[in-house]
Amino acid sequence: MERISKLERDYVNQVLDSAFATSLNSVFNNRLENTFTKKFNQAYAIGHCNGTATLHTAVAALGIQPGDEVIVPALTMTSTSFGVLHNGSIPVFADSDLDTFEISAESIEKVITPKTKAVMTVSLFGLAPDYDKILDICKRHNLYLIEDNAECYLGKYKGKYVGEFGDFSSFSFQASKHLTAGEGGMLLCNKEELADNARRFNCLGYAGVNARQGKITRNDIQDPQYSRHISLGFNYRMSELQAACALGQLERVDELVSNRIEVAKIFDEAIKDQNLLKRQAEPEGYVNSYWSYSMVLSTDCPEKDWYAFRDLFQVNGGDGYYAAWKLSYNEPLFQNQIQHMPGVWQKYDANLCPNAEYLQKRMIQLKTNYWNLDEARKQAEILHKTIEQFIK
Repeated sequence: MERISKLERDYVNQVLDSAFATSLNSVFNNRLENTFTKKFNQAYAIGHCNGTATLHTAVAALGIQPGDEVIVPALTMTSTSFGVLHNGSIPVFADSDLDTFEISAESIEKVITPKTKAVMTVSLFGLAPDYDKILDICKRHNLYLIEDNAECYLGKYKGKYVGEFGDFSSFSFQASKHLTAGEGGMLLCNKEELADNARRFNCLGYAGVNARQGKITRNDIQDPQYSRHISLGFNYRMSELQAACALGQLERVDELVSNRIEVAKIFDEAIKDQNLLKRQAEPEGYVNSYWSYSMVLSTDCPEKDWYAFRDLFQVNGGDGYYAAWKLSYNEPLFQNQIQHMPGVWQKYDANLCPNAEYLQKRMIQLKTNYWNLDEARKQAEILHKTIEQFIK
């Protein structure tokens, strides 16, 4: 299987052949947005230059104000909380479930305050959190729900795609994701008013854009009396090159995700009948789309720690593996209160989220983007050999 196929190349070449003519500068954006809405059963889709921008847009479009609180997972890349910080709002961190590694509904409920306006979930590594519980919490406390699905294309929760649950749902096209254009992002929602807000925010606050219209008309821009900007906005628009590549990928997304699931099955065989590595649980009714194959190392022996296992895996010929990101609140940005939340000091104590702290130190993320399954089988054999050597 090819990561980038002839289809994506053909679409990108069409953009290049157009010489970026202004009259054609939203053809692939429109096609991509329309295809996304149909795929994920949402009314509106708004292309963005990257996934972090979609999160900032979502927070702003919901009317969340500086000083308001948004609950986010502690165990995820900091881009999630950056979407909150860019708005002048305050990230409040919730702990993880030790089995699924996802944000814990029970922890969410514990950190709600009168300032809380929204919950931002992450479908970490390709698996959804417990949306029944989270949606119930949001309903009872009158909170918005924003889905960060950067790592979860075609993952499912009880028969519905991840991306169908939130007031907004976000996707990323960064290079490592299931679907890529090198960079880019998509924001989905079902409410026209919210989509209008999001489109204007992502398009410099232009008066002439709306939920379904991402460009200004020729008549408008040729009118010297035209008042363009009615609200604050950013230039978060997706380029036609990104949209063209992403459309080709979206039209192939079923096979791209299926390939990662096949890789995960190969790794499943490599780790069965052992207790050293505990893989991410997949409860009944969930479908994991496996952005990565994630496990925790269950030993606490200092001589046989995360680094020792990684080094042995690499000596045996393994590709290496990814660590979990440092917990967001342990990053210097949060510990030193650098350039954010002026006058509103949120205290982020060490061990704020003990489950996430435990998981972060032990997390092993194997790649699933092997487009040749024989290479995945080779890596699985090396993994199995490494486990046997490590437990002796």
